[in-house]
Amino acid sequence: MGRTFRRGGIHPPDNKLSAGEAIKVMPLPETVTVMLSQHIGAPSSPQVAKGDKVLAGQLIASASGFVSANIHSPVSGTVTSIDSVPDAGGTRRPAITIKVEGDEWAEGIDRSSDVRKGCSLTPSQITEKIAAAGIVGMGGATFPTHVKLSVPPGKCAEYLIINGVECEPYLTSDHRVMLERGEELLEGVRILAKALGVKHSYIGIENNKRDAQKHLEGLLAGTTDIQVVPLKVQYPQGGEKQLIDAVVRREVPSGGLPIDVAVVVQNVGTALAVYEAVQKNKPLVERVVTVTGKKLGRPSNLLVRIGTPVSALIEYCGGMPDDTGKIICGGPMMGRAMANPDAPVTKGTSGILLMSGSESLRAPAAACIRCGKCGGACPMGLQPAMLYKLARHKLFERMEAFGAQDCIECGSCSFTCPASLPLLDYIRLGKGEVMKIMRARKA
Repeated sequence: MGRTFRRGGIHPPDNKLSAGEAIKVMPLPETVTVMLSQHIGAPSSPQVAKGDKVLAGQLIASASGFVSANIHSPVSGTVTSIDSVPDAGGTRRPAITIKVEGDEWAEGIDRSSDVRKGCSLTPSQITEKIAAAGIVGMGGATFPTHVKLSVPPGKCAEYLIINGVECEPYLTSDHRVMLERGEELLEGVRILAKALGVKHSYIGIENNKRDAQKHLEGLLAGTTDIQVVPLKVQYPQGGEKQLIDAVVRREVPSGGLPIDVAVVVQNVGTALAVYEAVQKNKPLVERVVTVTGKKLGRPSNLLVRIGTPVSALIEYCGGMPDDTGKIICGGPMMGRAMANPDAPVTKGTSGILLMSGSESLRAPAAACIRCGKCGGACPMGLQPAMLYKLARHKLFERMEAFGAQDCIECGSCSFTCPASLPLLDYIRLGKGEVMKIMRARKA
């Protein structure tokens, strides 16, 4: 059966259409647009000017604070503009646009397929290299990795958990990384463990990826430092708090972080990027993206340079179907609808999902029948129906009392609601106001 978290959860259809598709290298586009804010924290500060020639892997924007991240050129070419451009949601944000002129890389970056094992760097040197490479959480949260590795005074890390769950329907990029880049992934896990000083590392993988479980278990034969943990298929097991509960049976307190229970969680893609940064001097300039949909010609997993237009990925996979009703950046549960299909791939782009018009339509909302299904599905033990009502009436102080700040925005409540109420939409709106109130109180 496998372990799982103990509260709430749902079982949406997997729809892993691209699970059997090996990773393909996406051809370089004519231009890339590199957003300066593609991570949690302060936007990066440009270090190049219009007209400058750049090499792939060259620093083009530096972190502007501790919670920020360096950004490197994903291609070689000429900087054509530093200006605001529309992001996936249509909001104009600062970006660097580069005309692609070949594929020359900065000196010192090893692009060979050789697997380098063993790391002689100290924990602080590892963290510095990760920060220099601009690595962020690649499961979608995009929290700067070096910040997670900087354990606050008074705290300690006992366990490192690698998130190989990929519980979002349709998405398969992490699955393919585990199958095709397993050796490098495991070296990345060991590097992260050394940086944290932990002796116990786990890789949580759901049972719909048994091939990945067996593959990594085979690579780990005869070793004891890393353990693969088979997990029951249940959404949203990829959430940090749910994964920690499933693997080590520790519960992160309300308003707390994983480090409060001596755990650090990192994504599969992040661990691979850490290996490449520390062992190959390669910054984060490309990632694996799932491009999928029931009507798409060729659902695929693509190795894509950061800054490539999403429209180019769709065209490469057969073009946009005529009846496309919605393009989602991410998966159908926690992803966001794209208003601008020409927006660029960022460090946090795990997937692009094309839904037909009929799939993307919501059922008409009816009256709440007080069935309680949303509360039973909530993995955080909240009362979504109550939070929904409070948000609609702008009673944000009461939302805080009901724990709105603990909502992980997984969408389990909306998925289960027989009245088709837009529960998450209102809760997300209200949560934003609650967080403003909490920040103002601290200030």
